[in-house]
Amino acid sequence: MAYLRQKRGIILTLIFFFLICAVLFYLYHVPLDCLIYTGIICLIIGSIAVITDFSRFCRSRRKLQDAMQTITVSLETLPLARTPLEHDYQQLLEILHTEQNRILDETADSKRFLQDYYAMWVHQIKVPIQAMRLLLSKEEKNSPLNLELFKIEQYVEMALSCARLESDSTDYVIRSLPLEQIVKPAVRKYAPMFISKKLSLEMSSLTATVLTDEKWAQFIIEQILSNSLKYTRTGSIRIWQKDPAALVIEDTGIGIDPADIPRLGERGFTGYNGRLDKKSTGIGLYLCKEISRRLSHTLTIESEPGKGTRVTIDFATR
Repeated sequence: MAYLRQKRGIILTLIFFFLICAVLFYLYHVPLDCLIYTGIICLIIGSIAVITDFSRFCRSRRKLQDAMQTITVSLETLPLARTPLEHDYQQLLEILHTEQNRILDETADSKRFLQDYYAMWVHQIKVPIQAMRLLLSKEEKNSPLNLELFKIEQYVEMALSCARLESDSTDYVIRSLPLEQIVKPAVRKYAPMFISKKLSLEMSSLTATVLTDEKWAQFIIEQILSNSLKYTRTGSIRIWQKDPAALVIEDTGIGIDPADIPRLGERGFTGYNGRLDKKSTGIGLYLCKEISRRLSHTLTIESEPGKGTRVTIDFATR
């Protein structure tokens, strides 16, 4: 059908000329046999021409369809131009392709520059943070000032993790590790927050051995603990193992609106709680979901407003 639509002008023109010839033959009383023989010869020649042209058309279509798979990489798979118009179209494609590659290269260079800048900035800002921590007196170690400094440090770590995640060469080191070895450093890190908010921690025995990247798995656990501490005013946070290789972190916090749960982890989505908090960005859960996906882990969230939230990280490989 595509071929007929493309050639409909030529077909209509040939039919028109055939009718003119038939009328002229009729007016000049040309014998019917001559008319029939002429028609048969024209039909045979026309059929050969149509079959040849249709074959070329099919080959060109196949090459174009194959080229659709690699057109962003190279234009070499395009069929040869057979007419001046096709040649002009191919030149136009080459110009657009060259411009697209130029823009992609500029974008990649800009992205690399920003990633390098953010990584450098994070490492540079860590120095004054550590210096401030050292300058705090013993009495100030348990003050709100030290707690706010801890929060700043965590935001800096999140910025660095975000920059690393967007990098083309994220340093994954996958190996078998005791689950307890991953969880305990994260819990110790957030001990000041537990003490400051007067929340209790219930941590069951963690006996599983999981296949993961220690640094990134720890980052996921830290972000979940950070959210639990942020939205839990009273009560406790419980950490336990769900067989065969899943970690559960549940709290007695304010919970999450059921309508928000399907969208948690989307870039920039903060939900009802985030809109109340005003300062929430939603980037923490987005990073957790993205890292979990890359490590082939499954992160699920269950919650009920006013009763708390349960986050499950399933490390089991499938």
